[in-house]
Amino acid sequence: MTAPVAGVAPAETPTLRRALVDRRGWIVVAAIVLVVSVGVAVLQGAGTGGGRPLGADNAAPAGGAAVANVLSAQGVQVVPVDSLDAAVTRADGATVLLVDDLGLLGSDRVDELADAARRIVVVAPTFAALEALAPGVRFGGLAAGPTDAPACDVPVAERAGSLGGVGDVLTVDDDALAAGWRGCFPDETGAVRVAFGPADGGPEVVVVAGTEVFANDTVAEAGNAALALGVLGSTERLVWYQPGAADASDAGPTIGELTPPWVSPVLLLLVVTTVAAAVWRGRRFGPLVVERLPVVVRACETTEGRGRLYARSDARGRSLDAMRIGALGRIAALVGLPGHAPAGDIADAAAALLGADPAAVRALLVGDPPADDGEFVRRARELDALEQRIADAVRAPGASADPTDRPRNR
Repeated sequence: MTAPVAGVAPAETPTLRRALVDRRGWIVVAAIVLVVSVGVAVLQGAGTGGGRPLGADNAAPAGGAAVANVLSAQGVQVVPVDSLDAAVTRADGATVLLVDDLGLLGSDRVDELADAARRIVVVAPTFAALEALAPGVRFGGLAAGPTDAPACDVPVAERAGSLGGVGDVLTVDDDALAAGWRGCFPDETGAVRVAFGPADGGPEVVVVAGTEVFANDTVAEAGNAALALGVLGSTERLVWYQPGAADASDAGPTIGELTPPWVSPVLLLLVVTTVAAAVWRGRRFGPLVVERLPVVVRACETTEGRGRLYARSDARGRSLDAMRIGALGRIAALVGLPGHAPAGDIADAAAALLGADPAAVRALLVGDPPADDGEFVRRARELDALEQRIADAVRAPGASADPTDRPRNR
């Protein structure tokens, strides 16, 4: 068992500063990502304000606090709710504003809400709301041009006169028209922005295609405010209902229920075919084969490469240790000591052979690491000179002075 070399300085552990310098690229990237994320979050928070779109207490541009505050000032009791049970309980004889921006209610729950209300106003309706309340009324995309005239005989629409902005529109088919539905504020194609439904035996239904009639930032345009206050302020109480997570309808059909019947057998057949092909064409790994490397890396190239790595990382201590270890092995052979002899014994034997100061030889062979590049070069040259002197001292008289007779520490 080889004994440890006494007195050799331990390898230096990389410092925190060195670790940070080596990873400064990743640190810069992480800092940029963090700054961008914080900026996006701040911008999103500034844009959305403090509530849901069209919320009765949301004063942000997309909120509905302006309409709610004006109605309250006119004596209308505005009751914001976020559950179906609360909306149904308070809907008796009242107007209900349904803003299902998350699409949580199914058709059956919309029917339950409508049955309890005197008037229901649906903003930006979902497909389920149209199916339940307005059969024959469908989505029509964006308005093709301005909607400057009501073009209907509904008093509240006539008072509004026109609607500002370009918003979503609805289409009303012939069956719906025959059932008493009236479309107001048409665009160039005949699609309308507001549809009023009959109240025969049920609640009056108003379907508003977009949110711009009620939103804070657009309610003051043209006749938007007049229409919003007219459809919402006809009763003493307004139930402002935005469904919450608890009102979500039961889970919809699964993917298997929505796909055609032939899809599952075909997928199963594809899986079986793939497994069969893998078994048929797959090849088992055979035993490992030892091959000769296609190139030979010379020892000098390996040494030079390691030296460049040491230089790049400023590892002067490790570089000098490598040279010291090599020199100790060669000096031990020259002074007649085994290669595993302690470094102190080798240094003492070399000092005795040369008649030199043992402390100086020990400091050169097993001393502290160099402080800078100049000291590193000086000690490397001193090691080379020490090894040359010992070789000259043990060389027989008259022997060749060819320097290739001894290993060089280079």
